[in-house]
Amino acid sequence: MALYALILAGGRGTRFWPRSRASRAKQVLEFLGAGTLIQQTVARLSPVVREERMWVLTSPLLRSEIIRQLPNVPPRQVLAEPAQRNTAPAIGLACHILESLDPRAVVGVFPADHFIARPKPFLTIVRRAFREAAAGHIAIIGIHPRWPETGYGYIEFAPGSGQVRRFVEKPDLATAKRFLRSGRYAWNAGMFFWRPRVFLDALRRHLPKTASLLASLPPFDDRNFTRKLASVFPQCENISVDYAVMEKVRGVVGFAAGDIGWSDVGSWNAVYELLAKDSSGNALKGDVLVLDAAGNYVEAPHKLVALLGVQDLIVVDTPDALLVARRDRAQRVSELVKLLESRRRDLL
Repeated sequence: MALYALILAGGRGTRFWPRSRASRAKQVLEFLGAGTLIQQTVARLSPVVREERMWVLTSPLLRSEIIRQLPNVPPRQVLAEPAQRNTAPAIGLACHILESLDPRAVVGVFPADHFIARPKPFLTIVRRAFREAAAGHIAIIGIHPRWPETGYGYIEFAPGSGQVRRFVEKPDLATAKRFLRSGRYAWNAGMFFWRPRVFLDALRRHLPKTASLLASLPPFDDRNFTRKLASVFPQCENISVDYAVMEKVRGVVGFAAGDIGWSDVGSWNAVYELLAKDSSGNALKGDVLVLDAAGNYVEAPHKLVALLGVQDLIVVDTPDALLVARRDRAQRVSELVKLLESRRRDLL
């Protein structure tokens, strides 16, 4: 099989402000050791997909940094989207390119910013999903839920089979608990597999305007490709692949990964949960003095930080900004970025 990996790296990572900025977003930062999140993604996939067959879709502000961090991925395969249009147009663009370059291509789609502690069992499932895609099916990998999470979408499996029955948007807590008890649901981790033509056919059926716009692009090697892309891509609909395609197609083959140590690294609290902690449950990076303090996350490489009598805080220090927040409010850090934008503060 001619296996390719499409790595989606266009997000801004606003929940990781003040470290994550427009030109240094979450996916190009190191949180957990052993390289940045996108470097870990490439290293994790490389036993299955050669790096010269990996493609990355990102923003213009991140492209040069990603090229620097991934020296074995050909620079022309790190594409800057002319406008943010969510995952359906981005994946459609990559499939349009790959179909023209290699008719044998089988593509796996992976987020750039997830963490997987146990890659070997994960890759076993990846290989199975690629085989299903090579046979002409759409395949997806979900994550067996470990708690009743309300922040993820879910995949429901038909009883006794690997067929996906439906996709479910983020549920309330009572529904999430019911999903967990049933054993038929997995978290939707945004990992998809297909032949490019299979996806483009589905896009043409369910998102015809965007499919038509992408079909109007010349071949990737055409000298007019970049110019045409700059005018066509911003006209595509701004919609996720889940809403546009996955919730509408039938016959999707699903795989539920078990205990692979998966995290979407979605907030500072998620980083805290993944790190080693002291006897009081503090996860500390930098020169930190602790007295009667517990459950805190501190990242402060530039100065001494002293914690006295505080609990469950996030403290992140950068040269131009300091974040102090409760850990249970970590998801709301992105609201601070919106506030900065509304006040036109140059800290983005």
